[in-house]
Amino acid sequence: MIALPHIYVLGGIFFAATAWFSGRDAANPHRLRAAGFWALLALSFLAGDRLGDLGNGVLVVALAVLATLGLGKGGAATSTVEERRASALRHGDKLFLVALVIPTTALLGTLAAKHTHWGAKLVDPAQATLVSLVLGVIFALAVVALWLRPRFERVDASGARRADPLVPLREGARLVGTVGWAAILPQMLASLGVVLLAAGVGKQVGLLFSEHLALDTRFAAVTAYCVGMAFFTVLMGNAFAAFPVMTAAVGLPVVVQRLGGDPAAVCAIGMLSGFCGTLLTPMAANFNIVPANLLDLPDRDAPVNSVIRTQAPTAFVLLAANILLMYALAFL
Repeated sequence: MIALPHIYVLGGIFFAATAWFSGRDAANPHRLRAAGFWALLALSFLAGDRLGDLGNGVLVVALAVLATLGLGKGGAATSTVEERRASALRHGDKLFLVALVIPTTALLGTLAAKHTHWGAKLVDPAQATLVSLVLGVIFALAVVALWLRPRFERVDASGARRADPLVPLREGARLVGTVGWAAILPQMLASLGVVLLAAGVGKQVGLLFSEHLALDTRFAAVTAYCVGMAFFTVLMGNAFAAFPVMTAAVGLPVVVQRLGGDPAAVCAIGMLSGFCGTLLTPMAANFNIVPANLLDLPDRDAPVNSVIRTQAPTAFVLLAANILLMYALAFL
């Protein structure tokens, strides 16, 4: 049976490969820092459960120090920008079909694991979504290899092309290296949410809401929860960080326990409301700051950059829709 530990091993192997490629990248003046950063992340995936709380805490501090010092930007690639642009023009919108393989596999795998006997034997039903998502990535790579038939070659130091079966790993490492430390920002912010919950922040926020807002009606409680999720996501940069705080403050005690809301609908739509806040905050650097810099978009250094300004109308419309959906679906 494929379970979450197997997925962690797979992730650890990928980040270990990223560390290896980063350390050998002569184009990056800070390659040793980059290698150390990705090696520590690989260690957390491969042995985090054996390091203990202190060990993992030291590891996180080391990651923060290395990210602060700067990881640099590598130049190693398996193809040139011109080659990638030509391939994109040749295949056009059909390339998006490969991306759709991942969520499709995740959905089918989750349903199979939870509702079929053979699926439950293959994938751990308790972690079906995460396992199926990673299987979807592997399946998508297979589809790319069979359909697009990319050349598994890389350019060596002399400029010559050499066969290399590790091209997928090298390209993945190049992409992760381009994004840099922001690639693990969601994981760190989600951990921050758990820390804040353990510190009692959720309880204090709940007291503030109960003292200053009348949450006696379903619509008022739903609105407070959804808007609160979006607002805390704006402050913290990630819906996963806001979720434990706002759910402990309003979602569970008010919407679910006092007013009788369905926990599944409340939590699912509440998370979607938090994602509306992701569209509005520069704190979500991996979504809003990194793409703006990579694509050289205008106003990317302004407090409200062009990415956020473009996303804001969609965020507010979706937030209103989520409030109405929760009000309609959570109390059926």
